[in-house]
Amino acid sequence: MDCTHTFGRETQRISPISFPKIIPASDRTILVQFGDTISRNLHQQVFSFTQYLIDHPMKDIINIHPAYSSVMVSLDNEATLGRVTEHLKVVLRDMNYNERPEGRIVEVPVIYGGENGPDMARVSDYTGLDQGEVIKRHSEGEYLVYFIGFSIGFPYFGGMDPSIATPRLDSPRKSVPAGSIGIAGNQTGIYPLSSPGGWNIIGKTDLSIFNVENPKSSVLQMGDRVRFVSVDSGGK
Repeated sequence: MDCTHTFGRETQRISPISFPKIIPASDRTILVQFGDTISRNLHQQVFSFTQYLIDHPMKDIINIHPAYSSVMVSLDNEATLGRVTEHLKVVLRDMNYNERPEGRIVEVPVIYGGENGPDMARVSDYTGLDQGEVIKRHSEGEYLVYFIGFSIGFPYFGGMDPSIATPRLDSPRKSVPAGSIGIAGNQTGIYPLSSPGGWNIIGKTDLSIFNVENPKSSVLQMGDRVRFVSVDSGGK
């Protein structure tokens, strides 16, 4: 029997018999897959599992990479897939997926449009909404930080209003400034560092969200909630 979980605009349907899955991804990595969609229910499982591995380290596991509905673990050169797989099976069987406290609410000031949002007109044209309405719908949401990465320090959010979803650029930019706020498909995000990228840039924040020297002290962490606050170029 299937189970359906609905959280706001995000709906997820999985069979409790099918997941989680432990999948060898290479001779040095294992993927633990909790589902195949984006939902807060799956995020809770990913978060709990990730936190357990952090709090109960295994010497064979050298890196942990959470995603929307899965966790990839990287193994030490001396580790064997079989030994780590059996350990992960025990963890999945015995751990409790307790509801965690709500994450912090982080307000991110954004200057929308103009030179700070060179793709605002593209989003407006694609969605059929005027630019003011795009800003309104983008800044009205409360977003969940599902995970940080795969690009270093990049926060992946859920919760964007689907009416402003816009495809990626046909030709990615060679360099997008740090702090740029972008839309790609049904996702939105913040570029923590200057880097290449193909997201539609609709605004920019002066808030430095990622600490390269000490990532654990960065402004945004997995499980936080984010609100974008529209400001003008002169400040709030």
